[in-house]
Amino acid sequence: MRLTKLLWAIVLIGVLLTAALSPSDSRAAQVGSAEATTLPETIPIFPLQDVTLFPNSAAPLHIFEPRYRAMVADALEGDSIIGMILLEPGHEAEYEGRPPIYEIGCAGIIIAVEELPDGRYNIVLEGLMKFRVLSEDSTRAYRLAEVEAIPEVLEDRDRPDLVERRQQIERALTSVLPNMPLPPPDVSDEEVVDGLSMMFPMEPLQRQELLEADGLIERAVQLIRRLRANDSQA
Repeated sequence: MRLTKLLWAIVLIGVLLTAALSPSDSRAAQVGSAEATTLPETIPIFPLQDVTLFPNSAAPLHIFEPRYRAMVADALEGDSIIGMILLEPGHEAEYEGRPPIYEIGCAGIIIAVEELPDGRYNIVLEGLMKFRVLSEDSTRAYRLAEVEAIPEVLEDRDRPDLVERRQQIERALTSVLPNMPLPPPDVSDEEVVDGLSMMFPMEPLQRQELLEADGLIERAVQLIRRLRANDSQA
């Protein structure tokens, strides 16, 4: 999955990625590759209250807190992997510390970066795979976690089912957003399911439920329900 294949998904949230991270007018560069089939035992985690990364998606992120600037800098010197994870409700009072997080997150690899003069970063994080937090290491300013990888393997026999689910998703999307262009054919079924799961407007806890679904087919089924529910409320 390359940046050009993400343009359709970016339209959904109005993020003009190619302008924000254009090699012609910034220091954006390709710095990673999403070819990994497993995860390191320990990864930095980036907890947020309203952003959930999915395996076959990508998220543009603006990094401004000093502890997370250090996280990005360290990641770039290593394997460029960062784990995204959702903060639990009621985290506000502990935000500056280590507030509680959900157990399941998604690791991504930095595929583009722009370092700003004041030390902030604009990055694009491409989803790799889900993980479960086993424990945390508090030796850094940012959070490090020992994790267990949760690969989502699509069997060949399940491919026709996913194709049908994509068609159902596209019909539901057209009903909810009639003017929204459908994804082009070179956007894979996996990218359609995970891209919409990440970007279609819904509550953070609903998005977390999609992430925790038992594989792509189940996530697609849940996404179809959410799209249809949204249509019925319109």
